Amino acid sequence: MRTGLQGKTALITGASRGIGRATAFALAAEGANVVLSSRKQDALDEVAKEIRAQHPGVQVLAKAANVGDEEQARACVQAAIDQLGSLDVLVNNAGTSVHFGPMVEIDARAAEKTVQVNQFAVVLWTQLAWKLWMKEHGGAIINMASVGGMVTEHGIGYYNATKAAVIHLTRQFAMELAPSVRVNGIAPGLVKTHLAKALWEGNEEAIGKFTPLGRLGEPEDIASAAVFLAGDTSSWLTGQTLVVDGGATIRPSIA
Repeated sequence: MRTGLQGKTALITGASRGIGRATAFALAAEGANVVLSSRKQDALDEVAKEIRAQHPGVQVLAKAANVGDEEQARACVQAAIDQLGSLDVLVNNAGTSVHFGPMVEIDARAAEKTVQVNQFAVVLWTQLAWKLWMKEHGGAIINMASVGGMVTEHGIGYYNATKAAVIHLTRQFAMELAPSVRVNGIAPGLVKTHLAKALWEGNEEAIGKFTPLGRLGEPEDIASAAVFLAGDTSSWLTGQTLVVDGGATIRPSIA
C-alpha cells in the first residue's frame, strides 16, 4: 500500500531517542522529509546524521526546542515551513514522568511539569501547526498517548492521567479541525524505551510472558503505527487512539 508520504514534511517532538527517533526513521524510509525536535541539539544532530546516511534522498532539519515553551515551539514550526516548504505531519511524541508514587504524594512542581510536557504541549504544537500551515493546506496530527491512560496503575498514576487527557484531546481536536486535518493517537503498551526503563529493566522476559504476543514492545512497533496514521492508507480515520500493546489490555483478569 502507498502511504503518500513521499516529499511531505513531518515534525516529530521528542525525536532524539526512543519512539520519536524510531518514528523519524520510519517516516524518512517512506520518503518524508523530517524535522527533529527535542531539548538537546547535539543529540538531534546525531540522529539527523544517521537518517541522512540511511536515506540520502530526504531532507532533515534538527531544531532544539523545549516542548512546553511557546516561543521555542513557534520557532521550530516556522523553521520547518520556511526551510522545508510545508508541515504535513505533526507527531506530538515528547513525554516525561517526573513522579513515581501515589498521586496523593505528588507536589505542585512535578504535577505542573508533567502536564506541561505531556498535555499542554499537545495543545500548543497543534495550535501552531494549524495556524501556521494546516488550516490552509491540511495535514495529519498524531498524538502519543499510552495504555496507561485507560487503566489504573501503581506509581505512575499522574503520568497516566495526563495520557488520558491526550486521548480526549485527540478526539476534541479531530472534531474541531475536520475535515482538512486528521487527528489520531497511539496508545503504546510497555515499550523498551529510556523513559520506561524502570518498569522493565532486569525483568523483561518475565513481563513479556504476561503479554499475549510474548514480548515487550520495541520503538519500531509504534513507529509503524505512526506511519499508517500519517499516510494515505488511513485517510478515513480520525479521532481514534490506536492501542499497540502486544495484546496486554486483552489479557484475562485473574478471578
